[in-house]
Amino acid sequence: MISRLGYIASNTFREAVRDRVLYNLIAFALLLSGAAIFVGQISIEIERLVVVNLGLTAVSLFGVVIAIFIGIGLVSKEIEKRTLYTVLSRPVRRWEFIVGKFLGLAGTLVVNTFFMAVGVFGALLYVAHKFSRPDALILVALYFIVLEFLIICSLALLFSSFSSPLLSAVFAFSLFVIGCFADDLRGFAALTHGMTRWIATGAAYLVPNFSALNVISTVAHQESVSGQLILQNSLYALFYAGMALSGAVLIFERRNLK
Repeated sequence: MISRLGYIASNTFREAVRDRVLYNLIAFALLLSGAAIFVGQISIEIERLVVVNLGLTAVSLFGVVIAIFIGIGLVSKEIEKRTLYTVLSRPVRRWEFIVGKFLGLAGTLVVNTFFMAVGVFGALLYVAHKFSRPDALILVALYFIVLEFLIICSLALLFSSFSSPLLSAVFAFSLFVIGCFADDLRGFAALTHGMTRWIATGAAYLVPNFSALNVISTVAHQESVSGQLILQNSLYALFYAGMALSGAVLIFERRNLK
């Protein structure tokens, strides 16, 4: 089982790496990180703040685009090329196919995040001429961004297991936008009453809470991130991604591929 998962994951990773659009997005993210240097030089005495804010935001946004763009096509492309039937004709279970695709895409995003992070640290070194202890907090923000990618990957696979690539992209991107305001939604739900409160609270907790994973501003201001928040976000992201991935597996197991 592990070898089959590893084969599907590595094959997904190679396919993603060969995608030219992927290189364009990474290059654009690195270019945006570099542009932060010039914006930072215009903003006197807050160069570091601007570079960290713009750099990490670029890593997050372009990573989300990559996750959605590649994630929505993982299942549909295999069906269009009819390579899915070849894979499933071998002793490969459907859940192994979905989980392997998820692992391959997650691995691709981790590698991409590494290279984009190198661009952010390079821009920071150019502006500050040295690293300081608070710069280590950037690694925490990058870790939270990777957790964000895991949730997006699982959601893209969930939607692509039953809908077209276009609708999957719309659903995944809409959930990402709504999830960025999850704290506001929960605050709004607390202000309502009766049945409306139950519905609003349920909807607020159903969408992924990406606002809790966003500590870019905190890190840019060199404020510490508590270990409790790191643990909570880690468990939350793994639980949410696991549930979404389980939903994708259940739907794909029952899907008629003929």
